[in-house]
Amino acid sequence: MTTIGIIGAGEVGSQIARAAIAAGYSVVIANSRGPETLAGLVTALGPSARAAYAREAAAAGDFAVVAVPLKVLNDMPAEELAGKIVLDTNNYMVWRDGNIPVLDSGEKTVHELRQEQLPASKVAKAFTHIQAPRLLTSARPAGAPDRLALSVSSNFPEAVALVTRLYDQFGFDTVDNSPLSESWRTGPGQPAWIRHAHQNREELALNLRRARRLAQP
Repeated sequence: MTTIGIIGAGEVGSQIARAAIAAGYSVVIANSRGPETLAGLVTALGPSARAAYAREAAAAGDFAVVAVPLKVLNDMPAEELAGKIVLDTNNYMVWRDGNIPVLDSGEKTVHELRQEQLPASKVAKAFTHIQAPRLLTSARPAGAPDRLALSVSSNFPEAVALVTRLYDQFGFDTVDNSPLSESWRTGPGQPAWIRHAHQNREELALNLRRARRLAQP
């Protein structure tokens, strides 16, 4: 059974864990406070889940999901994530993260910075423009007329392929919005973000093309 290491046990991390277990994966999930604080979540997730520290979750996963905001001071377990595909679910939120000049200027995207923090990993932007509970409530079988689409961005084709497969298993179509330098197109305030609950593959592709750089406050 493929194991996903999930760093971050908030709404995004816990909902990805639920969807992953429903699709036949096992998960090792971590937060910033220690595995003992996740006892209730792990009980709810069932026998395919266990809690661990972040480094242990990173080491245990065949691939990993990072569901915590990026910090300028790198706090990722880079050694344990080396050689692995890492799905970054983060969005840059100035009200939460503070202003990061290299992001405000558009010189880099938040996911490019994550890739720099994990130089030996293959980072993919994933799950960034869907409300976490919709991973379960909006899932549809392949070919369904109301199946939604999600985007993926990465500098590595193998990471795009993994996310595409995972999206399909979760019940969503995929639009490739690579490389990571293009990942801003699904950021907060962009058309793909605003229409997240209503766009199929063709509509998402159109909304990606409609994206325009937004000034940060």
